[in-house]
Amino acid sequence: MLNSSNEKKSTQTSSTSPTSRMMNVPQVTSAHRKTSRNGAVAFTIIIFVLGFVLSLCAWQCLTGAIDLFALLAATAVGLLVASSVHIVMQWEKAVVMRFGRFDRVAGPGLVFTIPLVEFYSLRVDQRVMTTYFGAEETLTNDLVPVNVDAIVFWMVFSAEKAATEVENYSVAVSWMAQAMLRKAIGRASLSEVATRRDQLDAELKEELEEKLSAWGIDVIDVEVRDIVVPKELQSSMAAEAVASREREARMILAEAEHDISEMLRDASEVYDGDVEAMRLRTMHLAYESVKQSGGTLVIPSAFSEGFVDGGETSVTPKTSKASRSTTR
Repeated sequence: MLNSSNEKKSTQTSSTSPTSRMMNVPQVTSAHRKTSRNGAVAFTIIIFVLGFVLSLCAWQCLTGAIDLFALLAATAVGLLVASSVHIVMQWEKAVVMRFGRFDRVAGPGLVFTIPLVEFYSLRVDQRVMTTYFGAEETLTNDLVPVNVDAIVFWMVFSAEKAATEVENYSVAVSWMAQAMLRKAIGRASLSEVATRRDQLDAELKEELEEKLSAWGIDVIDVEVRDIVVPKELQSSMAAEAVASREREARMILAEAEHDISEMLRDASEVYDGDVEAMRLRTMHLAYESVKQSGGTLVIPSAFSEGFVDGGETSVTPKTSKASRSTTR
C-alpha cells in the first residue's frame, strides 16, 4: 500500500504542468519587498502613537479628565495623523487620488496627504520584475503539441497608467505574455520553435511591448527557458533530423563533383589547344604515379609507342648479323 501510494505521488509530480511549476516558483523579491518596508510601518506606528498621546494630553488639559470618549477621540486623531504622513521607498511611486480622481504621483521619501480628502491608491514598484509563464500542449503550425516555459523581465515606467488603466498590472502581464506565447507558437512549425529561439524571443518582446505600453509597462527582455516535445514524437524528430543532414551532405557532395567536372572540362579544352602543355601534364602524371605508388611506373600511351619504335630499330641490326654468320 505504501509503495502504491508513493507511485501515485511520483506520477502526479511528474505530470505537473508547466503552469503549475511556474506557480511554485518562490517569489523571493516579494519577501524582500515586505522586509524592506518594516521601517515605513514602524514610522506609521510612531506617528499614530504621537497623535494619540498628544490628543489625550490636550483633552486632559481642557477637561481635566480622561474617559472613554477621550480614548475614542484620541484614537481617531491618531489614525488621521498616521494616514496623512507616508514613507515611499526609493524604488516606489505613490499614486495619490483626490476625491476618487487622479491627482499626482508622489515619492520617494515623505509624502503628505490631506486626511479624508486624499489617499494613495497604489504603491507602484518601479524595479525590474520577473514573471514566469508558459504554454501547455499548444499546437504548432504543423499540429504538434508542445509545452513551453518562458520568463519575461519588465518594469513600470508610468505609475499613473499602471494604476488607472489596468486593475492588476502584474497579473495582466502574466496573462498577456501567455497569450502572446501561444499565438507565436501557433504561427511556427516545431522545427522553427526548437531551433529559432532567438527569433521567438524577439517576436514575443516586440508584441508584448506593443500591448503593455498602454498600461505604462516596458518589456526589457523575454527568454524561452524550456521546450518539451512529447516522447512519442522525439524518435521521429531524430530520424527527420538525420535524414535532413544526410540530404544536405549529398547536396554538398553533388555540388563539389559538379565543380570538379567543370574544372576538368576547362582543363581538357586548354590541353587540346596546346601540345606542349599536354606533354608537361603527361610527364607530371608519370612523376606523381611513381611518387605515390612507391616505384611502379605507369607509362602513358604516347611514351609506350615511342618505346616500341626504339625497340624495333635496335633489334634489326642483331638479326642481320645473325643471318650473315649463317650464310658464311
